[in-house]
Amino acid sequence: MKYTEEHEWLRVEGDLVVVGITEHAAEQLGDVVFVELPELETQVAKGDEVCVIESVKAASDILAPCDGEIVAVNEALPDTPGLVNEDPTGDAWFFKMKLDDMSVLDGFMSEDEYKDFIA
Repeated sequence: MKYTEEHEWLRVEGDLVVVGITEHAAEQLGDVVFVELPELETQVAKGDEVCVIESVKAASDILAPCDGEIVAVNEALPDTPGLVNEDPTGDAWFFKMKLDDMSVLDGFMSEDEYKDFIA
């Protein structure tokens, strides 16, 4: 997996990238009570607001980590937003993207680099 400075993780699955938030981010948010997902087939640019998460502590945006198209969303999250706290790096993925350029993934942090970043 790769990591962003915005506390998102990215996992490559074939020609798609799955995006979610890190365990660190989920802990910082507290109990997640609402998730708004993007529309399918939306073209996004790096830094675009893609999802909205609300917790008992704060509201937060998930930003597009790269340029590409949203090709799948996790339909379970709006009905069970608590999954974000229970399994942030597994069942609580937010969306899948088809990237315009897969090589941009080389610019993101490794797990060890991310651990140093949050230390």
